[in-house]
Amino acid sequence: MKELTLELGDVETTALIPVAIKASETQRKKSRFQDHMAVKIIEHLKLDTKPFDKFMSHEGVIARSIMLDRMVKAFIEKHPDCVIVNMGAGFDNRFSQVDNGRISWFDLDLPDSIELRKKVYEEHDRVKMIPGSVLEDSWCPQVVAEIQKKNARVLFLAEGLFMYLTLEEVGKCLKILKKHFPQATLYAETNNPLMVKNEKLHDTVKATNAVFKSGTWSGEEFCALCDGLRFVEEHSFNEEMSRYSFGGWLFAKLLPKMNDRWASFEF
Repeated sequence: MKELTLELGDVETTALIPVAIKASETQRKKSRFQDHMAVKIIEHLKLDTKPFDKFMSHEGVIARSIMLDRMVKAFIEKHPDCVIVNMGAGFDNRFSQVDNGRISWFDLDLPDSIELRKKVYEEHDRVKMIPGSVLEDSWCPQVVAEIQKKNARVLFLAEGLFMYLTLEEVGKCLKILKKHFPQATLYAETNNPLMVKNEKLHDTVKATNAVFKSGTWSGEEFCALCDGLRFVEEHSFNEEMSRYSFGGWLFAKLLPKMNDRWASFEF
């Protein structure tokens, strides 16, 4: 691993939260999720993970990771030669969790984040890193070319991304996807509107300067932002969290609509 010097913006700094949590979970005796690269990153950074690894965030990140891995694996099983674009990739290690030896994968993030990512991960024939913004379309041709080469389905992942955009910006991102990828699937993490401008109530995001800019009561609300976007279904992180701890179960019972959700869409 190359020398890592952290110079991340406010939103990009939130990428440290899932890395810290996944590293912590991996080292537990009864681990529910394994990510040994996260352990290496945290050890290399000599990072104090306490501000980024609180109970509710820990349970939420592990739940969303287990759920998304399951969703992505199911998509790959149906479309074994698919192309997957991980938007706002940060230090995410999902490719190694789901790879079937045939998929093509793109990690998309802002230039400073990709510069750091390249110090941790290596590209190869089926994994590429693209510096770019989801609010611009300069990155699209590279993905389109891969889709056309393989005549493949494309899946977009938006994990920990849309809540840091305004609804207008989310709509702009969706319209870019619709324009360049008229037949696509999107799995997006959505959050509650009550958290907008209340990120200091979040047990780990409050350790950063990031700001929640949008939220919805249902992922179905996104359809009003982009013509041709079809809402398929959504599942609360509570469904997974409530299986593992009394705290997670209690949160799901007392505040059933407060947790983030995985929403599925098709264009």
